Amino acid sequence: MTTETFDLQTALSQLDAAATAGKLSDGAVENIRIWLTEPRYAEYAPRVAEHLAGEQFQQLDDVFWTIIPFGTGGRRGKMYPIGSNAINDRTIGESAQGLADYVKGVGGGEELSCAIAYDTRHRSRHFAELCAEVMVAAGFTVYFLDGYRSTPELSFTVRHKKCACGIMVTASHNPPSDNAVKAYWSTGGQLLPPHDQGVIDRVMSTTTIERTPFAEALAAGQVVMCQEEVDKAFIAAVHAQGFGGPRELKLIYSPLHGVGTTNVLPALEADGFTDIEVFGPHSAPDGDFPNVPKHVSNPENPDVFTIIIERAQQVGADLILASDPDSDRMGLAAPLTSDPAGPWATMTGNQIGALLTDYMLERWKEAGKITSEHYVIKTLVTTELTRRVADGYGVITYGDLQVGFKYIAGVMDDKGPEHFIFGTEESHGFLAGTYCRDKDASVAAMLLAELAAREKAEGRTLHDKLDALFWQYGCHAESQIAVMLPGSEGMQKMATLMARFRSDPPRELAGYRVTRSRDFKALTQLVPGGSPEPFEGPVGNMVMLDLELDGTYVAVRPSGTEPKVKFYMFTYEPAEQLANLDDTKQELHERLDKLGRDLEAFAQLD
Repeated sequence: MTTETFDLQTALSQLDAAATAGKLSDGAVENIRIWLTEPRYAEYAPRVAEHLAGEQFQQLDDVFWTIIPFGTGGRRGKMYPIGSNAINDRTIGESAQGLADYVKGVGGGEELSCAIAYDTRHRSRHFAELCAEVMVAAGFTVYFLDGYRSTPELSFTVRHKKCACGIMVTASHNPPSDNAVKAYWSTGGQLLPPHDQGVIDRVMSTTTIERTPFAEALAAGQVVMCQEEVDKAFIAAVHAQGFGGPRELKLIYSPLHGVGTTNVLPALEADGFTDIEVFGPHSAPDGDFPNVPKHVSNPENPDVFTIIIERAQQVGADLILASDPDSDRMGLAAPLTSDPAGPWATMTGNQIGALLTDYMLERWKEAGKITSEHYVIKTLVTTELTRRVADGYGVITYGDLQVGFKYIAGVMDDKGPEHFIFGTEESHGFLAGTYCRDKDASVAAMLLAELAAREKAEGRTLHDKLDALFWQYGCHAESQIAVMLPGSEGMQKMATLMARFRSDPPRELAGYRVTRSRDFKALTQLVPGGSPEPFEGPVGNMVMLDLELDGTYVAVRPSGTEPKVKFYMFTYEPAEQLANLDDTKQELHERLDKLGRDLEAFAQLD
């Protein structure tokens, strides 16, 4: 279809009629009009007109009601061929063009390069080539990973090839309908201030997208295929973070239909683990994620492990590891006893992070490498068990960070990577070493396998090791729930809910008084009956509620990647008050359940 095959006035009349009839939101009407009339959208206008003629108003409203934001990491959403609120050639092209324009603006006349990689999602390769075409047309040399590769390997490539920036095409653990681009700075980390806002401004003001055909750029050496060189260097860098010790461990690994066989599997093999079964039903790279619950490949979800546990019990495995589609998050399941045929259980990202923090510090201490200058990093919504473990080894914890691994990466460069030991976030993101600036499932898998093999040699499981940390540092329990708020109405409800938590937070949750609320957007705190007072902290769209029970608190924030509000809940029993650990665990989980019910009730806006 070309721009000559539809009648503009007819399309505009149909648009006006739909608007008058209330079949389209005001935002959709405005954006559809722009896509019909402005020359920069000429190639998409015929399809927009086709949708109007076919009265596909709900679909049009979904993909046009707003402009999909280029957030501080990139752009993520549902794929659809047209629409300002969808992932398509136009919105991806704008993203690459805006990044290129900004980097050129701050980089002067020096020779510039960009690393690009992509995962197993539908159209990921297409979008990666499109981004390469834009970057080459803007004067960049593109280092292209030709094949499904992980997000941490893209971060590594930026550093390894000394690139000015990088682009990863992935929607992480989102549903199959989605895709995205993540933008990276020369550090190998995602965009931080002031560059995040600078790129956003350029993306949102992009009008013309210049492209050099991919095949032409490849033939001219402007696109350089470098995956063989980078793969080898990346795995060597990951392996360098490992430690000696037992390797007698039977592993089952699931890439959850993603890229993990290109980074997790070779890292485990390089570290000396030989008894590894790649779980067959999840092994094929497939953007539909056909064999995982609800087609969402997220290792944070215990349900993805159910069928793998059945296999592990049959074959006598010692550990299950699973990574998400772009293989930057790592989850696990382990037997509760020394009998693999018995019951198994998964662990949360908080629990895995605490175990790995302790393992890294223990091994560094054994090597005599720890000093008072060394540090670990976590976010505000990551368990305080990590901090208490670090305190036990006499190292610093930087934990006053907003959600997002990019902030952990920023602290590494700010405080000095030479003293960095470990970074962890509750959403199953972990990093050891300084070879990249993003979370990495491959290094997490390698270290977890080492720890599990060490515990197995002593007749213990990972769950036993976690219990030992609870006895030493106190029993910690955390959980989270999410309230989905899709569409234009959902965005308004999200804003209303956050405003309510700021101005009139609940007075009591789970039977405990709320003693303080902290608004990280305004950096003001409020004690019931008092007036707002300033406090120091990282700015972000989050509210934290402290309860009268020590170590019990809640964080509330809208997701940065999905239309939902997240509630993070934390509770704790000090080590000196523990008598029966199983009873305490049960009590803490019941407390979290009550917190969740009260928060969901408070969040009902209808």
